[in-house]
Amino acid sequence: MFELVRQMPSGVRVVLGFGFVLLAGVGLTLPLIINQAIESPVSPLGLLWMLLLAYLVFTLTLILQRKQAAWMLSLGLASLSVPLALILYFWAALPGLLMGIALAVLLFWSLRGARSRQWFNEP
Repeated sequence: MFELVRQMPSGVRVVLGFGFVLLAGVGLTLPLIINQAIESPVSPLGLLWMLLLAYLVFTLTLILQRKQAAWMLSLGLASLSVPLALILYFWAALPGLLMGIALAVLLFWSLRGARSRQWFNEP
């Protein structure tokens, strides 16, 4: 596994790191979602968090396996930085928005390279 990470282009590493940070964030907020599920078993917020969790795990797994389908899923993962920029704007005003936009640009720019695109070559 470590050899695989060493061969990985830096752009894919950036997206993979972002995905793992998001996964950790979802994991840290999971007790709140579980407490809400006790009150009402099916809630829109609970469904949203479970879909996000499933998407993150599936995308990160495919990225590590170098599957061709992971290319589009990694672009979708990078697009999750856009709502994050809006959340940061409401938390920290203009500096938060600028950090969120910088993160979005970094993620999309890192996936733009030819080496990053060639990484996803397994059928």
